[in-house]
Amino acid sequence: MIYVQAEERYETDRDLEVYLHRLEVAAQACLEAIHQQDAELSILLADDETIQRFNREYRGLDAPTDVLSFPAGEMDPESGAQYLGDIIISLPRAQAQAAATGHSPLDELQLLAVHGVLHLAGYDHAAAQDKAAMWALQAQVLADLGCAIRGPALSE
Repeated sequence: MIYVQAEERYETDRDLEVYLHRLEVAAQACLEAIHQQDAELSILLADDETIQRFNREYRGLDAPTDVLSFPAGEMDPESGAQYLGDIIISLPRAQAQAAATGHSPLDELQLLAVHGVLHLAGYDHAAAQDKAAMWALQAQVLADLGCAIRGPALSE
């Protein structure tokens, strides 16, 4: 199961329901692509202040970012499913990146969700070979979703 929620401040955003649904669909497609469709995870749509706080506390970087992943790799005692972890996505950052690159916020959110799920599943982009594999899988999932973004819009 994929648990998707947004910070309370976004409850009045007219696009929130669409954003949350798209995040869930993207995360599920990614799980299916990596053959972990029964795994569980959570996604929080947050503001820059929240994601900056987590970035500072857990990565030592006192700046906002677009997406953070916190792998858990535990079993959910209630469902017996593997709990991969938690993803936090900055909605303002996703919207700004979408505007800067000329694609929709929904496409950017899909990119960030897929990217975050891949990190939870152990994919990384620190080494060139790992980056190529992660980017290829990310591009394939995005293409399967019909997302306009094919290559990474991430600066990493």
